[in-house]
Amino acid sequence: MSRGRAAARFWLRRPGLVAAVAVLALVLLAAFFPGLFTGRDPLSGVPAERLRGPSLHHLFGTDQLGRDLFSRVVHGAALSLKATSLAVAVGLVAGSALGLAAGYVGGLLDDALMRIADVLLAIPNLLLSLALVTALGFGTVKVAVAVGVTSVAGFARIMRAEVLRVREATYVEAARSSGSRPPAVLLRHVLPNASGPVLVYAAVEFGTVVLAVSALSFLGYGAEPPAPEWGSLVSGGRDYLATAWWLTTLPGLTIAATVLAAGRVSRALDGEAKEASR
Repeated sequence: MSRGRAAARFWLRRPGLVAAVAVLALVLLAAFFPGLFTGRDPLSGVPAERLRGPSLHHLFGTDQLGRDLFSRVVHGAALSLKATSLAVAVGLVAGSALGLAAGYVGGLLDDALMRIADVLLAIPNLLLSLALVTALGFGTVKVAVAVGVTSVAGFARIMRAEVLRVREATYVEAARSSGSRPPAVLLRHVLPNASGPVLVYAAVEFGTVVLAVSALSFLGYGAEPPAPEWGSLVSGGRDYLATAWWLTTLPGLTIAATVLAAGRVSRALDGEAKEASR
């Protein structure tokens, strides 16, 4: 009972966190179960209803082809979150592997990998992702890979720092003394105890990656039309700003709400992780 009351007080004292969790829950439900929010086809429209403003019949209004904008935003959540999740996974896996190797092996390998990380960090993320997606080609998956590569250096540095801390721990020294092989020590003792801050950083990066993926989609590097990616929805309404403000404003507000909610939740996770480490 006391735990329930403590949990209730925790959430009641943090209305912003409650709202952020609710926003993320709605976005995830829209991505996996769009039928819960709308039954309209996001790819077909009624020409007679083109450029209708927001109303009870069309919550976000309609676009220049008479397609329901709310339906396109809801179905676009799946594409945008697919790209975001893939990008975070690329950065997490590749960066963690590089940081693990650099921190545990050390020496020349550490110096070489960290200099590569320094080069990646020196290049603005948007510029680097633009260069990569230009080389890879257009498409949601290629955008995700390009954005994921830009976050590898951050993951690598955090993993390396944690490995340097953990590898000197008593239990790691005991495992080495007992005759455990280096791969076993690395996978059984070092990696599990060094992965916590890296996973928190992945949550922190989620909102940033949503924004980066949407930016590349806005520039035309994402899925080809008529696929309703969030960034392409904002881009598609630029020519109608004077007469149909909702075409850019409402998808843009959806992106902003998702990014802000992800940032609020990630700060809460970061705070909890720091409290647990004390």
